[in-house]
Amino acid sequence: MLTKETIASWFKPGKKLAVITGAGISTDSGIPDFRSSGGLFSQEVKRNIPLETVLSVDFFESYPKVFFEFYREKLMIKGAKPNEGHRFLKHLEDRGMAVTIITQNIDGLHQQAGSQNVLELHGNAHRFITKSGITVYTDDIEYVDGLFMSNGEDVRPDITLYGEPLDGEVLQKSMEAVREADILLVLGTSLIVYPAAGLIYDYRGEKSVLVTRGITPLDSYFKGVFDEAISDWTRDIIHLFHN
Repeated sequence: MLTKETIASWFKPGKKLAVITGAGISTDSGIPDFRSSGGLFSQEVKRNIPLETVLSVDFFESYPKVFFEFYREKLMIKGAKPNEGHRFLKHLEDRGMAVTIITQNIDGLHQQAGSQNVLELHGNAHRFITKSGITVYTDDIEYVDGLFMSNGEDVRPDITLYGEPLDGEVLQKSMEAVREADILLVLGTSLIVYPAAGLIYDYRGEKSVLVTRGITPLDSYFKGVFDEAISDWTRDIIHLFHN
């Protein structure tokens, strides 16, 4: 069995680390797994709407006010701060590792923690694009008559909605980072959503670790699998650095 002591010995300056993160790394920051956050009841369409429908490009275009109602309530979590899991990855970077984070999350917490190389597969909930193609952020947004606007222009969130492809350049960089990594670390994801889950197939090394709650369909692809809280696991690894 692969021990934490062995894993801790892998994290050396100069080594390339690819990290894939999912919703499980952000739950300790008060951000629920949006897949479990349900949908909403909309007076406009008079029915309960599943999450996947609300966050689809067709729904956004057909019912923008209902979309933004859900978006404000469920995806714009104010006051969320990076937790031990996010800070652990910054700590590895500070130790001299070349860390590339590939995240399925849209909360921006990796960047808040100070990580320098973050690839956002699904975009960022706090970033928006105006109709004229200008990138703006939450502080630039006004909520006007049920819509998000910036300087009088309609905007849309800079996230990948259901029915839209991932950003090809971000996906390519993610594949390259995994392929070139000395170590692959996967944190807080059930590994059921593709193409993100399929990134693990690009890894060519022998040092792969999965830390997440529950069993995933891809557990067998990892040298070490830990069914525990990410904060506990990272705390143990940091403790081993000093022993």
